[in-house]
Amino acid sequence: MQHVEKHFSGGETVRDVVIGMADGLTVPFALAAGISGAIASTHIVVTAGLAEVAAGSIAMGLGGYLAARGDTEHYQSELRREEQEIVEKPKKEAQEIVDLFKDYGVSAEEAAPVVAALRREPKAWRDFMMRFELGLEAPDPKRALRSAFTIAGSYIVGGLIPLLPYMLAANAQSALAISIAVTLLALTIFGFVKGHFTGVSKLKSAWQTALVGSFATGVAFGIEKAIS
Repeated sequence: MQHVEKHFSGGETVRDVVIGMADGLTVPFALAAGISGAIASTHIVVTAGLAEVAAGSIAMGLGGYLAARGDTEHYQSELRREEQEIVEKPKKEAQEIVDLFKDYGVSAEEAAPVVAALRREPKAWRDFMMRFELGLEAPDPKRALRSAFTIAGSYIVGGLIPLLPYMLAANAQSALAISIAVTLLALTIFGFVKGHFTGVSKLKSAWQTALVGSFATGVAFGIEKAIS
């Protein structure tokens, strides 16, 4: 029977969701909570909150896009450098392969056939050095746009959760209490789901996310109240 190993491969997407959702739950909540302490109208709170969600999602999405583009540009720069070194300094690059294998207990004599095989295939040699010397994997060319939309979308979803009570409640003060409970519940569920996808304890991930998110939300709320 063939042995098949299952590994989670969506780490970058989960990271983007975590970034967008965490900020989306925290910042709009703090803004809405701060405003609700000064006014009773839920309409004003919702309007300000939606404006923040729109601006925040664009800013977060743009940040994700630029970060992913930066990773791609860094990879391409290192790729060109490795190609140049393979041509100009083949002996030094070959010795680096030997040194890499030594870290795994493979002697120079045992590594010699691998070195010889890689020297016959410059492209494979370059890719080997990129992965094992520099620890760089070829980035997905669609990564930048996907990251931008994932982070922005997660921010919008997260931001609407603490604002929903203000859309339904009669006044801002009663909506605040509901928003606190809903946001805490959302953080707990979000942490549980994150634990499922990342392979860590779901309960541990749930309470850690709720704790950290509550702390961040509390700090943001405190700053908002102090300013207002």
